[in-house]
Amino acid sequence: QVQLVESGGGLVQPGGSLRLSCAASGFTFSNYGMSWYRQAPGKERDMVAGISNLGGVRNYADSVKGRFTISRDNGKKMVYLEMNSLKAEDTAVYYCFVGRLGAWGQGTQVTVSS
Repeated sequence: QVQLVESGGGLVQPGGSLRLSCAASGFTFSNYGMSWYRQAPGKERDMVAGISNLGGVRNYADSVKGRFTISRDNGKKMVYLEMNSLKAEDTAVYYCFVGRLGAWGQGTQVTVSS
């Protein structure tokens, strides 16, 4: 069955960095685009970044452009989100998502606070 497992979240000070990872299994990873979403308390789940199946196309929410980078390793079936210059408003649960399969990971908490 499709499984997505996120890791790498935690508590970080404003201006700091984190790298999130998502391990995928149960489907042919290199055939699917992947995305990262986030959901802050009391808010809707919003897309943060997406990457095409071979990594040639990437897109980002305006709020994270220039600070976040999405990447993938098809050999390892992993997708990553490198987050720099973190702000308090980046605090949220971050989810890995395969749109065409409608599959979500369990999420990883990112808290940006001093």
